Amino acid sequence: MSNTLLLAIDIGTSSFKSALWDLDGNRIAFAAVSLAMSGDDGGRHEAESAQWLRAFEECCRRLDSPASAGRAGALAAVKIIVISGNGPSLTPVLAEPSLGAGGLCLSAAPARLWLDRRATAAAAEVSALMGAYVDPCFYLPKALGIKNDESELYERTKFFLGCPEYLACALTGEARTVFPSEGFDRWFWNAEILEKLKLNAEKFPPFIRPGDIYGTIIPSVAARLGFAHNVPVAAGGPDFFAAILGAGVISPGQVCDRAGTSEGINVCTEKQIIDGRLMSYGHPVQPFWNLSGIISTTGKAVEWGRGLLGIESYADFYALAETAEAGAGGLVFLPYLAGERAPVWDPAARGVLRGLGLSSGRAEFARSVLEGICFAIRDVITVMEETGAAVGELRIAGRAGADENGIFNQIKADITGKEVLVMAQKEAELAGLAIIGACALGSYASFAEAAAALVRVEKRLEPDAKKAALYEGLFQKYRETYTVPRR
Repeated sequence: MSNTLLLAIDIGTSSFKSALWDLDGNRIAFAAVSLAMSGDDGGRHEAESAQWLRAFEECCRRLDSPASAGRAGALAAVKIIVISGNGPSLTPVLAEPSLGAGGLCLSAAPARLWLDRRATAAAAEVSALMGAYVDPCFYLPKALGIKNDESELYERTKFFLGCPEYLACALTGEARTVFPSEGFDRWFWNAEILEKLKLNAEKFPPFIRPGDIYGTIIPSVAARLGFAHNVPVAAGGPDFFAAILGAGVISPGQVCDRAGTSEGINVCTEKQIIDGRLMSYGHPVQPFWNLSGIISTTGKAVEWGRGLLGIESYADFYALAETAEAGAGGLVFLPYLAGERAPVWDPAARGVLRGLGLSSGRAEFARSVLEGICFAIRDVITVMEETGAAVGELRIAGRAGADENGIFNQIKADITGKEVLVMAQKEAELAGLAIIGACALGSYASFAEAAAALVRVEKRLEPDAKKAALYEGLFQKYRETYTVPRR
């Protein structure tokens, strides 16, 4: 085993993932812990932040074992930790980090997850000041909503942190906010907007960028977990930022389809494209830009569908869907189970199953869920192409996109009409964090150089031209079904 290892941490919505990497891009060990969340149809979606700290310690124990890394004491070889996470999720932190008999501790109120869209009134106020729509899911509306509706909690809050920043603060004692790249101003804050909203600027930590260092691990924490002294903790940025690199999207026209609880479609563009239906900001690889559309409940919709049918595994759900004919017998599913983001931006949107008939069965329902997600992806891609963006191959990132039997990714190819590339490393966020960490250690001169060297493609899927007309008609029905005017 190499004497130099990287520890990559990605905090997802439903799982906390970790991996040890060497500088040649080989994953040495992997560990994951399930996470819990709570929510309701009123827009509340929360998670206990402390579970992320417990999951980190548990992953460290697993990674440091001979059964996982091939030897005991592997964490002593870690030269840098890089953290990404789900977002925009906001944690009201109430105290300084500490280490006790129970392990890491950073007192906080429940985190408002990216799915949380209660702050509709606050979002309207923020949007008016920004001069552009800012969804309730973003950081500033959530913080303003706490100030307006939960004044006691607001006063007790020492600072507001995102999901990965919360863990980094617990490890280093340093509170920072990761500002991913140029073009994110609309979704963050500055001194002027905080003053206008009468928000206390001291509760909003200073910005750093992906690849920047938060600080080094607190010595007592390093000793407890088996790390060497002064190991730096680096910002990996939001999970999608890391996944873009982990999927090898480094040239204009390439697309990262980040499949998870939600789904982010990110295309690399030569210049910034402004359209209210999408988001545009600096790409991890300069001087390019990223054009993005986020679908709120994709993997979550599959999980929901499995639950309704009483199916335990994703593989069994996919296998059932595969027994239905393409087009699911005319069923059209809108996966707007918790509102929708791009391209409709409607917190009140809800799911629809259109075309039910006596011939509709379990298999047709399962296939319609998969096809509905793919129609949502095509919807985003269609809007992207309407803006003039070139949209080429879809590079699938994320474990939810692994789909070992291939049906889901083949449906993506058939419905979008794009070639689908399945990456060899399914946990693209972790692969991207390894790229960021390798650059921070000086092993590569740029993210692009590192990604070109380390990212590998496992499989390519071509669209079936015979199904194009069928899916064209169903896609039009899909778009007609959502009747609220699009932004």
